[in-house]
Amino acid sequence: MQALTSGPWIYAAVMTSILLDVLLPVLPSGILVVTAATASSAASVAAAPGAATGGYAPSLLPLLLCAATASVLGDLLAYRLARSGGSRLARAVARSRRLTAAQERLGETLARGGGLLVVLARFAPAGRSVVSLGAGATGRRLQDFLPWSALAAASWATYSVGLGWLGGRWLGATWLGACVPVLALFLAGGVAAYVIRRPAAAPATAA
Repeated sequence: MQALTSGPWIYAAVMTSILLDVLLPVLPSGILVVTAATASSAASVAAAPGAATGGYAPSLLPLLLCAATASVLGDLLAYRLARSGGSRLARAVARSRRLTAAQERLGETLARGGGLLVVLARFAPAGRSVVSLGAGATGRRLQDFLPWSALAAASWATYSVGLGWLGGRWLGATWLGACVPVLALFLAGGVAAYVIRRPAAAPATAA
């Protein structure tokens, strides 16, 4: 695993991956963040007296800042692209009932000021793409979307780096130490996707 994080270039790799995965959700940005955080945590343990050291390990705070910043910038990129090509994107979305339903729910949520959906979608597979592109395509105001995007970025980055830190502390710089946090990241994504797709409760009617 050390070969994946063996130089300062890891910060640029993390930012590039996160920046682009809003348009290409297949990029393993979350895995990269968790792996880098695991290496950082394991390196701090290895720095104890008498332990073997060597190689480069990223620092947790710069890694977290890079991940959160790139996430917000990626959301803005998708928002702007969708805003400028809104008509074409709207036609493409209209052909998918799932995307149409997601767009409608996003609009209702942002209109009510409840951007928890934006935060949840950051953890769900491809959810960030749907939310960011949808906010731009439907003409949502940037000031309504951006604060929730920033909160989602900070939450996701903190969770991902925290998972890697725990994995490195408990299991060391091993593939197991990275795989367990990655599985926890995927689990959070599955839970977020379930919550987002769950039908909203029908309003209670007066007797």
